[in-house]
Amino acid sequence: MSVQRLQAHYGFTRMPFGRNLAPGMLHRHRGLGEAIARISWCVDQHALGVITGEVGAGKTVAVRAATAALDSSRHVVIYLPNPSVGVRGMLHHIVAALGRTPSFYTSILTPQAADALAAEHAERGRTPVVVIDEAHLLDNQQLEALRMLSNHDMDSGSPFAALLVGQPTLRHRLRLGVLAALDQRISVRCTLTGMTDQETADYLTHHLKIAGRSDTLFSGDAITLIHNAARGYPRAVNNLAINALTAAFARNQAIVDEKSARAAIAETGGD
Repeated sequence: MSVQRLQAHYGFTRMPFGRNLAPGMLHRHRGLGEAIARISWCVDQHALGVITGEVGAGKTVAVRAATAALDSSRHVVIYLPNPSVGVRGMLHHIVAALGRTPSFYTSILTPQAADALAAEHAERGRTPVVVIDEAHLLDNQQLEALRMLSNHDMDSGSPFAALLVGQPTLRHRLRLGVLAALDQRISVRCTLTGMTDQETADYLTHHLKIAGRSDTLFSGDAITLIHNAARGYPRAVNNLAINALTAAFARNQAIVDEKSARAAIAETGGD
């Protein structure tokens, strides 16, 4: 089965439920909208924020939407997708992203990174926004290094904003006594949960409309099954919806019904 045949079968102008939608095309359900607002406030205040949620809850989508709206002449986003690089790798990335040559020595890298962040704000008028994805994988030494960076200029105010984005274990770890000093610096905390059943229905409708279908394509029973199996998490909803469309196509049906939804759930192992 080709994507072209599937599109033709349903009359789609583009495939729905894709991952790379422009920020303006996102379905901003309540949780996503709130996360974007909190991230924007965090950046504006040069604060430290923690964004948590289960896999597929929309954390990265929220961060991308919020940072895409920033004025590039006044902000520079430094994105670290992989925390497994250690303290040195993390600081090296920050320094290099700000156009400087990172020192080989970790002991020099820390003040070098702090100076680079401060200079970006003071001399170039741009606020650095450090985004660390998969932040639940950060070790204590990396988290302490971040605290030291935010400790710039004797607590008078940070020249940069930082967002730690990760799974719920991050939230629990930060409450440990050894990380208390960092935890006290966190100004924004946001937990993304699953969508409600109505939000899932609206989400499906929104994505189908973008693909050129504004009429009913999923039955009420199919939507309920998809919502429950996905627990309202957008990524799982996307996967199940695509599989349900494929199952209905294979049966030459015009509507995704309960049977097609059940087939999709079985195919994805309940997702």
